[in-house]
Amino acid sequence: MERQHWPTRLWLVRHGQSQGNVARDEAHEAGHLVIDLDWRDVDVPLSDLGQRQAEATGRWFAALPEDQRPEVLLSSPYVRARQTAEAICKGGGLAGGAKSTVLDERLREREFGVFDGLTAIGIREKYPDEAAHRAKMGKFYHRPPGGESWADVILRLRSAMNSIALQHENRRVMIVCHQVVVLCLRYILEELTEAQILAIDRQAEILNCGICAYDFSVDRKGLCIPQLALWNHGAPMEKEGAPKTSAPDAMAGSR
Repeated sequence: MERQHWPTRLWLVRHGQSQGNVARDEAHEAGHLVIDLDWRDVDVPLSDLGQRQAEATGRWFAALPEDQRPEVLLSSPYVRARQTAEAICKGGGLAGGAKSTVLDERLREREFGVFDGLTAIGIREKYPDEAAHRAKMGKFYHRPPGGESWADVILRLRSAMNSIALQHENRRVMIVCHQVVVLCLRYILEELTEAQILAIDRQAEILNCGICAYDFSVDRKGLCIPQLALWNHGAPMEKEGAPKTSAPDAMAGSR
């Protein structure tokens, strides 16, 4: 009988609202070409609201029974994800009162290349040929110069999932990451097609601090099949009255 190595549960949590999300919304509303931010994308912190969302998420996880809370916490190294992970730890969201976070660069935000820091209007104005090429190729396969396509992100996430399966078998694992990363992990775990994951993407933005969960059960052949148990869950914000936000990725006009 074939044996597969998986966690018992995998939690996926998008970071809280970032200052980049706020700046992006302001730039789009004003019709600007460029998003007004002085940070590198990796250094963009949470907004005040994002910090509240992260703290509420930590308390939500802390309210779960001990044997249901995550045991292992992995995070993108980007500041907004790290701050979210730290708030969850401080809020008692991990089993056994664990406080440590493992940073994994494979969980980082998609790299936007020359599109970095531009609004959708800015991309069309500054790089009309690339914008046309992207419209033809679709965002799943289009790679902006110096950046990544969704398919590129999926390639590194497959490597990350292999590491998680080998190192954290039969444990409850949480990943704190980014909107596109959550969607690409869903693509991997459910063995979806390009059309299927883009249809899910069109349904709704991933909430800031939105929670997703997968359970892994053994089928008749002894194989573990990931089962989606929770999707884009905003309970922490609903419970504590922190406003829900779901801004697209901050540093480019489109995902």
